[in-house]
Amino acid sequence: MAAVDREQGKLNPSSFILAAGIAIEIAVLVRVMLRPHREPASRIAWLAVILALPMAGVIAYMLFGEVNIGRRRLEKLREVERNMPPPGSGAAAQQVNLRPQIPERYEPLFRVGHSISGFEPVAGNSARLLADSNAAVSAIVADIDAAKEHVHVLFYIWLTDQNGSRVAEALQRAAARGVECRAMVDGLGSRALLKSAMWRAMHSAGVKTGVALALSHPLLRAPFRRIDLRNHRKIVVIDHGITYCGSQNCADPEFRVKAKFAPWVDVMMRFEGPIARQNQRLFACDWMSATNENLDNLLRAPWPTVPPGFPAQVIGTGPTARFSAMPEMFESLIYAARRELMITTPYYVPDESLQNALCSAAQRGVKTTIIFPARNDSWIVAGASRSYYADLLAAGVEIHEYVGGLLHAKTLTLDGEITLIGSANMDRRSFELNYENNILLYDVDLTGVLYDRQREFLARSRPVTRLVVEAWSLPRKSWNNTLAMLGPIL
Repeated sequence: MAAVDREQGKLNPSSFILAAGIAIEIAVLVRVMLRPHREPASRIAWLAVILALPMAGVIAYMLFGEVNIGRRRLEKLREVERNMPPPGSGAAAQQVNLRPQIPERYEPLFRVGHSISGFEPVAGNSARLLADSNAAVSAIVADIDAAKEHVHVLFYIWLTDQNGSRVAEALQRAAARGVECRAMVDGLGSRALLKSAMWRAMHSAGVKTGVALALSHPLLRAPFRRIDLRNHRKIVVIDHGITYCGSQNCADPEFRVKAKFAPWVDVMMRFEGPIARQNQRLFACDWMSATNENLDNLLRAPWPTVPPGFPAQVIGTGPTARFSAMPEMFESLIYAARRELMITTPYYVPDESLQNALCSAAQRGVKTTIIFPARNDSWIVAGASRSYYADLLAAGVEIHEYVGGLLHAKTLTLDGEITLIGSANMDRRSFELNYENNILLYDVDLTGVLYDRQREFLARSRPVTRLVVEAWSLPRKSWNNTLAMLGPIL
């Protein structure tokens, strides 16, 4: 109870402020304990921060402690999702070739994917792995130049460099000949583009433009929605039947905004077939949530005859999807492995279940290899990632660090038959905070091609052994472990 000044008969202001501060701190501590979907390690980390740094901890929690995109944004998104045509609209019921033939032991993987995004695996797809970042942009530009109906592009980062300009100019050419073009970027990742003459030129040329999770008055809105939730997707869809999926942003591999880590080494696949309709729906949901344009008619367009091809499935995750959907997908794949797992990821800050899944795979005899970049553009993630090396190596996981630039590719191949490729990293940001898009597919030939690319990355990497990790100094180990301990709140 606040003290009373006996001479003036008034509340002592300093005591009142102290009491109010304690009440706020207790309220936030209770909120931490009651918040749903908060794993124990995260609760403990936030409790420790708030108790150790009361004022700063409370402010930090209010800004970054909860996954909240804002009431209006959430209401708009849910309205769009409710009113969209169901997945598969326009498909003829008699098209039995859309029903994929998947080995029984892999069917549960696609059921997990379906439970996340609502997409069934569809057959009739073909794809090719692009040689590098420049080749991927050249293929995208060529497809835009050949487009007849529409072009949809969404990138987390779009720079005004050579490759960024090539795509922008191709969109302007397409719009000039009457093709419906829509370009969307993340409000934070592409903030420089949004202020550029290139963005204005696209809009003036007839390209419809949109911003995902726009940053408007971030400091004022911070108490009501988390400002670091981002749309990390990379989607290109052309004329219903062509789509791209992978790790690449719309930029040169030199990535001049972070040139000292260059080149950025990405992996991108060009797909043809029904899988493009699923990426189309993912794009349309993002577009309609951020703009007032309705794309339902595009989603209801009839499906063309589907040629033979492999089964694939789009998996879209994000802070408004089922909690822990992305780690569940990763873990399902890891536990399904019988012979070999090969993984590339630039950012590794796992939850306990994912770390255990990888260790378990190696312990039951699965050849498990992970390739990380030797130099990471995030020193926080780099240190946190390396804190997990010792346990992985002790379990038999092979760790390599790529030295030919920043390996930005997010790939997983399983037993030479299953591929997962897309934008999601194996870190808590991809698990909880970012909107991501991935494609899961079953095809021996294409998986073999991607596996060969992973082997090329391996050849340009240096192995990290238990002796190497044991030789790290005590300050380095302590630093890495401290960053990992803070992982649940970073």
